[in-house]
Amino acid sequence: VVQSDMFSLVLQTPCTYLFTINFIYTELFLHIMTFKPGDKIEVITKDEVVKGIFLPSFREGVMFVKLDNGYNIGIDKNQVVEVKKIGEGVKLDVFPSVDVKHDESLPSVSIVATGGTIASRLDYETGGVKWLMEPGQIFFLAPEISKICNVRKIEKPFAIASESMSFSRWKVIANEVAKLLNNGDKGVIVTHGTDTLHYTGAALSFMLKNLSKPVVLTYAQRSTDRGSTDTAMNLICSAQMSVSNIGGIMLVGHGTTDDSYCLAISGTKVRKMHTSRRDTFRPINDVAVCKVFKDGKVEMIKSNFTKRDDSMKVVVNDKYEDKIALVKYVPGMSADIIDAFVDKNIKGIVLEVTGLGHVGTSESDFNWIPSIKRAIKEGVIVCAAAQCLYGRLDPYVYSNGRELLKIGVIFLKDMLPETAYVKLGCVLGNFSDFKDVKREMLTNYAGEFNNRLDERMFLN
Repeated sequence: VVQSDMFSLVLQTPCTYLFTINFIYTELFLHIMTFKPGDKIEVITKDEVVKGIFLPSFREGVMFVKLDNGYNIGIDKNQVVEVKKIGEGVKLDVFPSVDVKHDESLPSVSIVATGGTIASRLDYETGGVKWLMEPGQIFFLAPEISKICNVRKIEKPFAIASESMSFSRWKVIANEVAKLLNNGDKGVIVTHGTDTLHYTGAALSFMLKNLSKPVVLTYAQRSTDRGSTDTAMNLICSAQMSVSNIGGIMLVGHGTTDDSYCLAISGTKVRKMHTSRRDTFRPINDVAVCKVFKDGKVEMIKSNFTKRDDSMKVVVNDKYEDKIALVKYVPGMSADIIDAFVDKNIKGIVLEVTGLGHVGTSESDFNWIPSIKRAIKEGVIVCAAAQCLYGRLDPYVYSNGRELLKIGVIFLKDMLPETAYVKLGCVLGNFSDFKDVKREMLTNYAGEFNNRLDERMFLN
């Protein structure tokens, strides 16, 4: 039996013996080395030589090294032959923070930082990603911003993951943005997590009235300590759009998987479409407003866009009814979920319907019509949006669509389900009568509807 404070192993067979001796040698060798996390080292393995910064090990049997290109790699300790310290250490828990230089000759822009991956980095103690960065640390990665605009303020109302976002947070962001724009800023950049960013884009689109300056929402899919981070380019392109002649809410981020350009996409016609790709946000039933390049070049794609008008004062209407639901119809699903919502005094429901606008009817084993009728009779507003995402609803083509229309379901044309959900909350915050709500839901306030769809708007 071999014992130490690091391990306890029993030697049983010749093969086990050889493996164990190698394991013991490797562990003891690494244990007695004088280098520490943050030191620059050279690792000689059986197959290669690796140089980089030694990182704390949060996985048994693996040695972690940060390469010069910014990527972190793990090395099987059993493969290690020798480790040499080749340079003094760096502080792993500190990311440089800079004050963005003020140039009063440039257009004034402010930042609202709300958290998310764009404000995160690797926590070397656990190996996970945490929200560890201050706004000034983010701009260490993109000093070019100081040559594009004069960053007047960096506000940080909160720092949360985007899955923790809620209507109360949307109100905070909306009021902060309006205050900054009405105090002289030419544009505002909002940094945000990706998972629910399109909900926030829709919320700001409906809460900010008379908006004719650019409000740019941006993000990162890769944390700032990674070599493949999209933080810098997304921030630079966002700064370019924040001083452009285009007004309104737009999401700005990678247009391709490489670093060729970013897309600016309308806040009500955008959706996160991939879990990890850097070009995750795509226009749905729409085209992007434009392509924007790091050097400031802009290639317009959309012809009908809001033009900047600095004379307009932004007005906030943040009234919001949160007792609403987004329900996806699927085959074989009981309508009990609708009844349960009605019993809980829900005020509005957006149904994600199939095809051109359908749910199970009398020919189905699970007929949803009686439950929907009951909901509408008891004053619940029921709207329909397409779970297909692309295309437009048309309740007149099939009889079950006509039946839903007849009982009072509001069909929302080509509006995205997430946009419909947010808009319904905003409308119900201001109106309760069915006729008023229907009128407002079918009024095109922020480009949530299109008069017609063309080929460019599919899988763009």
